[in-house]
Amino acid sequence: MASLASSSTLLFSSPSTNKLLLPPPCSVSPSPRLSLPSSLSSSLSICPTFLSQPKTTSSRGFNQCSFSIKASATEKKKVLIVNTNSGGHAVIGFYFAKELLGSGHEVTILTVGEEGSDKMKKPPFNRFSEIVSGGGQTVWGDPSKVGKVVGGAAFDVVLDNNGKDLDTVKPVGDWAKSSGVKQFLYISSAGIYKPTEEPPHVEGDVVKADASHVGVEKYIAEIFSSWAIFRPQYMIGSGNNKDCEEWFFDRIVRDRPVPIPGSGMQLTNISHVRDLSSILTLAVEKPEAASGKIFNLVSDRAVTLDGIAKLCAQAAGRPVNLVHYDPKAIGIDAKKAFPFRNMHFYAEPRAAKDIFGWQATTNLPEDLKERFDEYVKIGRDKKEIKFELDDKILESLKVPVAA
Repeated sequence: MASLASSSTLLFSSPSTNKLLLPPPCSVSPSPRLSLPSSLSSSLSICPTFLSQPKTTSSRGFNQCSFSIKASATEKKKVLIVNTNSGGHAVIGFYFAKELLGSGHEVTILTVGEEGSDKMKKPPFNRFSEIVSGGGQTVWGDPSKVGKVVGGAAFDVVLDNNGKDLDTVKPVGDWAKSSGVKQFLYISSAGIYKPTEEPPHVEGDVVKADASHVGVEKYIAEIFSSWAIFRPQYMIGSGNNKDCEEWFFDRIVRDRPVPIPGSGMQLTNISHVRDLSSILTLAVEKPEAASGKIFNLVSDRAVTLDGIAKLCAQAAGRPVNLVHYDPKAIGIDAKKAFPFRNMHFYAEPRAAKDIFGWQATTNLPEDLKERFDEYVKIGRDKKEIKFELDDKILESLKVPVAA
């Protein structure tokens, strides 16, 4: 069980003594493979980091640097990323592509839909030129016709970061299998875990049998000899187009109360997407270790719902007025009124740590400063926003709102 790091931080860390609990690999044994010397590279490469990295003196942090130097002796792969065109997961494909390119791999990112659509004018799609300038390829189309979209190109690895059900993923998986793809990776969801009285969720915990992602996971394990499943939660990072921290900023900069369902002490996990992409890259570069495994694609600390609000206020340099309410008593659907689950929803990355020796770099106090700077840069702090559900909650609680 997680323990409170300090009485003031509202951040939780996982004990190092926890043991890894992993499910059996569905009776699918990874096929042994040899990497021939001719396909290896042992050169030094210098590549720019694609994010400004905050300075910190914390042992959990990272050094600020404009360039990173990587010594690589891994087999260079041709990777296809099938990327969603909506929701918070789209930014995973963007970061993953850039990290792979920085490590010397060849990358094609196939985004659902059309390049000229209005969705492509928003982050992270409006930053895809960064992928192209890094040597990657970007294409758009229908994943069910993936072979046609990529023009018969061959790939070593395919990541499906789009499908939530078997009908959507199966055409991609079937094509990958018939095309001789060596490794298939799938972005599932930590939301498939059944609620537990003993958080956090760890790999191997019981999942909801009727969750659509579960059927996809089972299909992948049955047809591929080398596969891995990744279950993300909430994420943060430049280019993310799903409101999470922005929801708090919207209220804080306007001096409005921040209504939080329940006690506010519910635990959740918010990870910087660079941590997610680093785990995915390790799976590509260590396929034998990753094969047949399920990974929680998360950072290694929890935060309370109250804690998120306080850290957002800290990043904005403003005070925050927290108001707690009972959604049922007010007759409000908390799913519509609040961006996070009204419950403990907290997973830990035990598999990534135990199998890859991976370490997280997420630092919410610093990462939220980056997000607030972008929030102000796009002028959202001046945008007119309606708070109809908030007003209903605050009116029922008789909480005044400044005009």
